[in-house]
Amino acid sequence: MKRRDFLSRTALSSVTTIIGTDIVFGALIPKGYSPLLFQDPDPFTLFKKDKAMVVLNDKPWNMEAQAHLLDDEITPNKYMFIRNNGLIPEEIDVANWTLTIDGEAVKAAKTYSLAELKSKFRSYTYQLTIECGGNGRSEFDPPAKGNQWTIGAVSCAEWTGVRLRDVLEDVGITDKAVYIGYHAADLHLSRDPGKEPISRGAPMVKALQDETLIAYKMNGEDIPLAHGYPLRLVAGGWPASVSGKWLQKISVRDRIHDGPKMTGDAYRVPCNPVAPGEKVDDKDMCIIESMPVKSLITHPKTGAMIKNGTKLNIRGHAWAGEQEVAKMEYSIDFGASWQSCEIKKPKNRLAWQHFSAAVSFPKKGYYEVWARATDADGTSQPMLLPGWNPKGYLNNACHRIAIKVT
Repeated sequence: MKRRDFLSRTALSSVTTIIGTDIVFGALIPKGYSPLLFQDPDPFTLFKKDKAMVVLNDKPWNMEAQAHLLDDEITPNKYMFIRNNGLIPEEIDVANWTLTIDGEAVKAAKTYSLAELKSKFRSYTYQLTIECGGNGRSEFDPPAKGNQWTIGAVSCAEWTGVRLRDVLEDVGITDKAVYIGYHAADLHLSRDPGKEPISRGAPMVKALQDETLIAYKMNGEDIPLAHGYPLRLVAGGWPASVSGKWLQKISVRDRIHDGPKMTGDAYRVPCNPVAPGEKVDDKDMCIIESMPVKSLITHPKTGAMIKNGTKLNIRGHAWAGEQEVAKMEYSIDFGASWQSCEIKKPKNRLAWQHFSAAVSFPKKGYYEVWARATDADGTSQPMLLPGWNPKGYLNNACHRIAIKVT
């Protein structure tokens, strides 16, 4: 991202949206001048993020939370991770924003204004878990290329919008429909208008789920700019890359969508286990769909100290892609034995679930509390790093926090 160009080239209306107030005398700003506020942008102010968030990249912007920041049952904007592949759109004209549905498997292409989407179709609200496919990449050895996410590229916000299935029904799709692919307004890093930074999608079975939304609100307010304002596809339980931001078009395909980041090793893993560092042929790579079972201890923060004889109250969240989490456990002896946690049912399908437990320690010393979730099919998190893959995807190893009993 050319940071000095980012907002100086943005329409004043978009700038106002970002900073939350008017630029007095904005119409008089000399051509080519970038206001001081934007000459060296502070991402925490720019995106209204907590100062404890971790910036991994600014070309494009990528930020993650720390585990203890994700303690809320519904993730607020200030703690939501940002995963961008291109540049945030520089001009957003909400009054003229449209969504087009086209592709080989529609009866006829159709375009809706934002106002039409909101008035023509019933709105729905769901809590939906969204996790970057590369969350946990930093643990892989040999190292995998890409942003070195630790554990904070996950969130569960409350999304409001219209069901994609209702819109597709209104358009009319044929029996040739196999996949959807999205197209968005973000810019390629090269600023070449002919290149899309990312255009992914999902099979029709996912597109037609009740919870797959064309969303226009997050946590009851307009979606923040960094998270896809004014319109976003949200497909909970699958890699966050399926939930396309700044949505302008959805193509209903008669084949697996082949847009950018749908081929090669992008969001794909070996269909069968391979040795660490092994080269994998394209034909042997499979597209990531439902995310694996996983959990996160959000309280207390790792490094906590407690007095001997005191119980430690832990809590956190667990999720399992399309599945529900059936069992949650913790261990204080490096996985030699496991104790049960209390776990709540999800608010709705594809929302994460909240767990808690009161942990006792036998004597003074150093401990690690490990968390392990098991899904409804009986699949549990691995205690340590799962199988290696070229891009470091799907690390669902048990989360651990360090505790000292004094």
